[in-house]
Amino acid sequence: MLIHIDPTSAIPLHRQLASGIRASIVDGRLAGGERLPAARELAASVGVNMHTVLRAYRTLRDEGLIELHRGRGAVVAVRLGGHGALAGAIHDLVDEARARDLPEQALLELIGEAYRWTPGGPATGVRRPPPTR
Repeated sequence: MLIHIDPTSAIPLHRQLASGIRASIVDGRLAGGERLPAARELAASVGVNMHTVLRAYRTLRDEGLIELHRGRGAVVAVRLGGHGALAGAIHDLVDEARARDLPEQALLELIGEAYRWTPGGPATGVRRPPPTR
């Protein structure tokens, strides 16, 4: 598993690590049922503290992406249908944003607003346009 960590980034190391693993799960590089490296092993290979890896693993567990088993370690959660469609949609969205010269932070803010908006919720935020057929 290849994960890039930038120690000079303002993003905490555990979040960078969780993000890298999350991306590997969503785009299919890590499959459901696949075992993740032991925390100590991953920490050594990435150059972080073991507790940083454990914190990243707990984040992913809380998101439902991995399961943690005492004595057996971390395993990618098996999900029906996988995340292939989601990975494709994400890549399409990023391609579209780049084509329109939309900065990364602006895209992330738009996604956050769309994710938080719920039908019947506040009148502000990004709403999905009605389907065209």
